[in-house]
Amino acid sequence: MDSLHASAHAPSIYLASQSPRRRELLQQIGVAHAVIRADVIETPLEHESAIDYVQRLAREKALAGLITLRKQALAIKPVLGADTIVVSDGNILEKPRDAIHAAAMLRQLSGKTHQVMTAVALAIGSTTKSTAESKVETRLSITDVTFRSLDDAEIAAYWHTGEPQDKAGGYAIQGLGAVFVEQIRGSFSNVVGLPIEKVVELFGEFDVSWWQV
Repeated sequence: MDSLHASAHAPSIYLASQSPRRRELLQQIGVAHAVIRADVIETPLEHESAIDYVQRLAREKALAGLITLRKQALAIKPVLGADTIVVSDGNILEKPRDAIHAAAMLRQLSGKTHQVMTAVALAIGSTTKSTAESKVETRLSITDVTFRSLDDAEIAAYWHTGEPQDKAGGYAIQGLGAVFVEQIRGSFSNVVGLPIEKVVELFGEFDVSWWQV
């Protein structure tokens, strides 16, 4: 089974993400799950808006997860896909390529308000149907995050902590990057990478239980 970890219970869902933050949030609300691979090219299409882009990726990841289930002959359960981006002045900021890229992103966020967008998609199908015949539902969460002003020394020191290297926008609000944040308006769990309130909406439609303790 191509998964990282599984919950103590038999999984109610599969998570098509390698993000430990998303696993932690599902564990927090007691959702039995296992992780599967869902490789998707994360590049915006020409003229694609940020909102359309993040929702498309979440949907593609969920459907790619269903394909993995079929290939590995695993029991078909709902697959949760998610994607998080940071949007500042209309620019999509994803994971930094290197220290220079991370510094440029954090300078862009410094002293301003940006948006964190996370789309979540839940997909279910059978062992015989194609993904085109699968049921997929998508939800979007947008949170406004305001940063205080940052100086170059602080930005460089933050990079050397190792934290920003795999984070959209180059920071983690649940970690050391919390010191940058003056205010948020909207879902905190969205900024971490999985808007629990939207996920629970989807679970209600797919009869997925939480609080499995």
